[in-house]
Amino acid sequence: MRVLVLGTAAGGGVPQWNCSCAGCAAARANPSWRRRHASIAVEAGAGRWYVVNATPDIGEQIEDHPALHPGPERRATPVAGVILTDAELDHTLGIARLREASELRIAATGTVRSALSVCLRLDAVLGPYAGVSWTTLPQKETEPIDGGPLEIQGVRVSGKRPRYAADLREPDDAWVVALRVRDRRDGKVAVYAPALADWPEEFERAVRDADCVFVDGTFWDDDEPRRTGIGQKTSSQMGHLPITGPNGTVERLGELPAERRLYTHLNNTNPLVDPDDPGHRRLAAAGIEVAGEGAVIEV
Repeated sequence: MRVLVLGTAAGGGVPQWNCSCAGCAAARANPSWRRRHASIAVEAGAGRWYVVNATPDIGEQIEDHPALHPGPERRATPVAGVILTDAELDHTLGIARLREASELRIAATGTVRSALSVCLRLDAVLGPYAGVSWTTLPQKETEPIDGGPLEIQGVRVSGKRPRYAADLREPDDAWVVALRVRDRRDGKVAVYAPALADWPEEFERAVRDADCVFVDGTFWDDDEPRRTGIGQKTSSQMGHLPITGPNGTVERLGELPAERRLYTHLNNTNPLVDPDDPGHRRLAAAGIEVAGEGAVIEV
């Protein structure tokens, strides 16, 4: 299984357009600090890729990776569709940038589809441009996608809904899932969890036999949002388990048997946006890395 790392930043990217914090200022001065919005692409078959979360950077992210470039026919594209882990704006706004497609194939939970269709009116807005074809993301077990060798499953990790959907009435609370991808050819498993408000038992089971695990690395510690002045809530209260501290994920991630264990979805205030920050060495000692922009990972 091939995985392309399209981006590794939390909402706003690094630098964020209206922010002059130390991380954003450094990113403006040094391109090596820059990070696009968090997303990956997984190869669902020869020349067919699914993008996991459609970010505002999706056009640039496709251009950054030759494997996603169109051709040889004029409008033939290897981008077969989009898989969504949640309905947050930084993970869904890119769908509108794909309106030139003849058909948009989107896999998501029913709750996420409702938010996009009812609150954002995505179907109505895109209808005049491209047909939107929805597939319900399975949650009980992995199911094949696209008739190829990959099976996908949404593992529920949080009921945190986006602000714009605060009043949407939904019987299901599958607002945020981790994506589990299994390759039937060799049994290899990758798990992608860019937003993790909790570490439930279901998620623990999903990552215990995984070969590659991406985990939410939005904030280094729980008090980071308040300490840096970006908000009054802690990391946990904002729906993101911190990397370090009493409720941090570093120990649990470090204990997993996966060959590759990576953090992604870094906020611009996270010291890890600095490639030379000592936190990278601490993570490396535990066998953990920060996902690199543009990386190609063979699982």
